[in-house]
Amino acid sequence: MLSIYRCVNFNTKLSLYFCGNLKRNKMENPLFGTAHLLDEVDKKLMVLLRDGRTLIGYLRSVDQFANLVLHRTIERIHVGNEYGDIQRGVFIIRGENVVLLGEIDREKENNLPLKEISVDDILDAQRREQEAKQEKHRLISKALKERGLNMNSELTQDEF
Repeated sequence: MLSIYRCVNFNTKLSLYFCGNLKRNKMENPLFGTAHLLDEVDKKLMVLLRDGRTLIGYLRSVDQFANLVLHRTIERIHVGNEYGDIQRGVFIIRGENVVLLGEIDREKENNLPLKEISVDDILDAQRREQEAKQEKHRLISKALKERGLNMNSELTQDEF
């Protein structure tokens, strides 16, 4: 798992920082909102998107809507203790799709407790995991229906 020392939460459009062991003075950066991201330009970041994808790349540009341009981007897919990276190149991300953004600790990046596998293997493992989730959801729906209850599928999505 990647170590992230600073995160920005975009769901509320407020910049929230979690510093862990790092104590920061609030006056260090007087910028508010997405302007905080200007400090992150040219740094290697991990971005978690609303659809559950994880992207890792170098932040090259940001605007007032928190739209991002990532360079040398990879899409990292995790399944259990394994991961695979898919090269994506330059990636433009609409700000409203960003759930979490964090700088990657380069020292800890090389000592991941995960095993890297090929793209084909990780995609196959991801497909099997999704099929298992769908089967579990189908069984729960069936059991509830037998008891006279209906499950609203929009409210039961556990993507994250």
